Amino acid sequence: MSTHEIDYKIIGDDMQCVEIELDPQETVIAEAGSLMYMDGNIQMNTIFGDSSKEDEGLMGKIFSAGKRLLTGESLFMTAYINMGSNKHHASFAAPFPGKIFAVDLTKFGNKIICQKDAFLCAAKGVSIGIEFQKKLGVGFFWW
Repeated sequence: MSTHEIDYKIIGDDMQCVEIELDPQETVIAEAGSLMYMDGNIQMNTIFGDSSKEDEGLMGKIFSAGKRLLTGESLFMTAYINMGSNKHHASFAAPFPGKIFAVDLTKFGNKIICQKDAFLCAAKGVSIGIEFQKKLGVGFFWW
């Protein structure tokens, strides 16, 4: 599945938000609880996993969502779909101060690895999962 191409604007400095402009029938997926506001013609749907593979069977969706559960993330995400005939907006923000970076995955081999809680929102079609490290010592810190 190809991803939707969404227009966006990052607003603010230390307490940033991102305003997404959705064309008719365009969709953005986001972490639960990150919505600040949305226009009236945008419909919210709770989805199991990230909906990047619509033809995936039930077991595939359970496995994908179960990986998110291993990292302490929610099993569910929210899809915001513009059901109107004009462009409409939705805005998202993190629950803590920080910078929002827009990432074009095609410039990074279609994959980036981020720390837990780094994901805010993405165009429909982006797959969100977890990455296991091959070294046992990765993630252990002593002082």
